Amino acid sequence: MKSGHRPRKRFGQNFLHDPAIIRRIVGAIAPQPGDALVEIGPGQGALTAPLLRAAGRLEAIEMDRDLVAPLQESLAPLGELVVHQADALEADLGRFHDGRALRVVGNLPYNISTPLLFHLFGQAHRIRDMHFMLQREVVDRMVASPGSRTYGRLSVMTAYHCRAERLFTVAPGAFRPAPAVESAIVRLVPRAGAVDDPVAAERLARVVTQAFGQRRKTLRNTLRGLLTEDDLRACGVDPGQRAEQLDLAAFRRLAGRLSHCAE
Repeated sequence: MKSGHRPRKRFGQNFLHDPAIIRRIVGAIAPQPGDALVEIGPGQGALTAPLLRAAGRLEAIEMDRDLVAPLQESLAPLGELVVHQADALEADLGRFHDGRALRVVGNLPYNISTPLLFHLFGQAHRIRDMHFMLQREVVDRMVASPGSRTYGRLSVMTAYHCRAERLFTVAPGAFRPAPAVESAIVRLVPRAGAVDDPVAAERLARVVTQAFGQRRKTLRNTLRGLLTEDDLRACGVDPGQRAEQLDLAAFRRLAGRLSHCAE
């Protein structure tokens, strides 16, 4: 889509334009005819066009109302494109769900990427997979292992909801305007049953959030008022450890203990 549209900072717009990177992303997604594709932030359609051409139909969520009509008009010959002018942070994926698991893709605005990811995790039961362009350091945190400098709340909650795989990095020059940071592509495949028990998920989120709230302090301090030292030991967790030393299994045990304490 050719346009004189100027990228808007308030929408976090950095438009992808590098043909080699576009081909590589589309190759990683591997869209097929009949796929239930949903694109977040299509922008000027750099990814939308090849995805639509391959799948035949695509739903898109675009915040910038000035891009909606040009997208629909310019890409109409490629397939059935429906662009919804809406805020992705408020989008209910149920409106796109027709029984087929959704394939969600997008070059996510970096200024809202983390809350948007959590919003999508809560709807993971409708999703087959997700492929996103994100700031590289966000992807680093998503796939980080316990004990690493980048391991934190996002790492634990991503691991709970999805299998995450960092695919490749993208240099700033692939965008217009070029961002000040490197980007990366991540593949997320929701885990079966991760949102079947929303109460358990909420308890896990509560424990993880409080544990990492003051990450340099020990768990006996950060979880005070939530779990006692005896609770921690009952879960096989040393109260003198820090949150960054615990894996997902340990956090799940703590969340289960929180459930026991609430009874």
